[in-house]
Amino acid sequence: MNNVLMTCLVGGAIGLGVFGLIRALLPSRRSAVSTVAQIDALRAAAPASSPAAPASTDLRSRIGQRVAQFYLQQGWEQRSLRADLAVLDRGWEGFLATKIILAAAGLIFGPFVFALIWQLGMGSNPVIPVWMSLICGGAFFVLPDIEVRRDAVDKRKDLRRVIGAYLDLVSMNLAGGRGLPEALMAAAEISDGWALLRIRNCLADARITGTSQWVALGRLGEELGIEELQDLSVTLGLVADDGAKVRDSLASRAETMRHRELAEIEGAAGEKSQSMLVAQLLLCAGFLVFLIFPAAMRVFQV
Repeated sequence: MNNVLMTCLVGGAIGLGVFGLIRALLPSRRSAVSTVAQIDALRAAAPASSPAAPASTDLRSRIGQRVAQFYLQQGWEQRSLRADLAVLDRGWEGFLATKIILAAAGLIFGPFVFALIWQLGMGSNPVIPVWMSLICGGAFFVLPDIEVRRDAVDKRKDLRRVIGAYLDLVSMNLAGGRGLPEALMAAAEISDGWALLRIRNCLADARITGTSQWVALGRLGEELGIEELQDLSVTLGLVADDGAKVRDSLASRAETMRHRELAEIEGAAGEKSQSMLVAQLLLCAGFLVFLIFPAAMRVFQV
């Protein structure tokens, strides 16, 4: 009975793996955005393939390029993950190469762990190393995603805090008599921090290309996954010609962001205080058990 059950489980797992492999290799229906991105990628890669351009010999770069091209062909856009990488200022191809290399290391790590367990005499089933290899490979493949999303959350918090102060600076520059484009650039030049540096580079690129600065801020917000910058772009586009309305709108938006940040800080402090309370209760319970245990042993004469 156990052999039949094991055979069914192994057969089902193999069938599911084959189905997933076929589904991954078959091209899916791509959106218009992914199609345009593929055309742009091919156009950008054309000069690099000319004889004058040096070929890349880095194995990690080649792996990243191959996997990125495969993602593009399948139509896997991964917008949220790309936004997290943009916030962390990390490349998409390098990230994909890291995932593949870690997955390959996981496939080797699983049987290695089984070999150690087998040497201790704790396992002899030949199916175990296959499962451990697949589990370790999948876990190692997902680990970079977890790290990127965790770091991106913290960095977005810092960016939102800087945006609130930036809006106050823009409002003060407008009150001082400057126009909106000059106020946006002057407020971004107040510091060389990474957040204001990204905003300053965005505004400088908009000035060079002739794009409206609030439109450039909206694109930056879409790239980084910051809703506040996208809302700011829409607001500035609506009231860009009225200086008083712009100043009042920026001041109210900065105040709203400060209140939201304060609420998040208070919520985090409340969670930490609750966790500390639970830890203190557990400590008290353990101390009571330590005091009552000898007396209970004497009463029950154990």
